[in-house]
Amino acid sequence: MVKFLISPGIEKRIQQLSQAKGIDVQLLEEFALFVLKDGGEKVKPLSMNQLKTAVLKHFSAKDTAALRKSGSFKMATDGMDKLNLRLKSSWETLYREFVGVLPGEDAEIGNDCINGIDIFKYFRPWKVFGLEPQAASDKDIKLAYRQLSKQYHPDNPETGNARIFDRINTMYQSISAGA
Repeated sequence: MVKFLISPGIEKRIQQLSQAKGIDVQLLEEFALFVLKDGGEKVKPLSMNQLKTAVLKHFSAKDTAALRKSGSFKMATDGMDKLNLRLKSSWETLYREFVGVLPGEDAEIGNDCINGIDIFKYFRPWKVFGLEPQAASDKDIKLAYRQLSKQYHPDNPETGNARIFDRINTMYQSISAGA
């Protein structure tokens, strides 16, 4: 499936319209994506070779055999589901976990997405909370957490979601421990 990206200029305009007119940002983003479907920027997925290269570089390994023997790789992937390094999906999993957000997955929209990130594919607390790690204070972290936890709390009849609430709690614990 080909995904479409909203350009930074359109994203900025969406933010302005949302603030000025009180329209939900997600609704405006969905509308922009609907309009762009015929002429939007098509995102080309990374090839298996590009995925491998990025993961190997992250672990300072020259090839797959060296990666498998790497102590840091073994330790980092301990507890993960079994990876079959002959499959592109396994390399995508490693890329998501250790390298970054795959092209086309940085502006996702859906039930499991917060701030453009699918929170069950990626563990990116700072992005999900909409904060910059270098600039965020403890107060900023708590405020962002409270807003999200209030929205997704299972007792909220309109937007409550226990799975998302648990994931937000885990993310909050990870960044508040490091703050």
